[in-house]
Amino acid sequence: MLRYDAQTALVVVDVQNDFADPAGSLSVASGEAVVGHANSEIAMAQGAGALVVFTQDWHPESTPHFAKDGGIWPVHCVADTWGAELHPDLVIPADALRVRKGTKGEDGYSAFTMRDPVGGETTPTELEGLLRARGIERVVLMGLATDYCIKATALDARRLGFETHVLTDACAPVDLKPGDGVRAIDELEAAGVGMWRTVMR
Repeated sequence: MLRYDAQTALVVVDVQNDFADPAGSLSVASGEAVVGHANSEIAMAQGAGALVVFTQDWHPESTPHFAKDGGIWPVHCVADTWGAELHPDLVIPADALRVRKGTKGEDGYSAFTMRDPVGGETTPTELEGLLRARGIERVVLMGLATDYCIKATALDARRLGFETHVLTDACAPVDLKPGDGVRAIDELEAAGVGMWRTVMR
């Protein structure tokens, strides 16, 4: 089966400085290694006429998502800061779409939905509408981090009826608890998400 075609979207999840750069405030081990995989996949997707989407956490300075405001995470990906920028080594196509999440202080784990960290209400991002408008049927995910934003996005993609695949070697976990990344992959497989590698055999 061809990996990419005009009905496929490659979604590059949160490959931002705060996650992918060792100097980032929430740096993910091996996060920087994801960049090279991303560029190869982006080139392949473009060559096949697939849609390329980049997601970004894009938080306000204060949000219940952050530990200083009652959450669990260090301050990260604050809008219009270095940490929120996509990694400078990413090759970003001129026509690529960007979806920014958590802009009003929500938890922005999934690229499809955001959740109020206090009340728990969920609201959709624009991603589903963008994909439907372009006739997308298959979503291929890569990026950061396996056990949070990749997992949440993949589960939402399946719930919404998209054929969904994760490029497992083009992701990296936070592993807040040891083994979280492995458990996330197991959960995704159980939900019917396909597991691919960046070099298909």
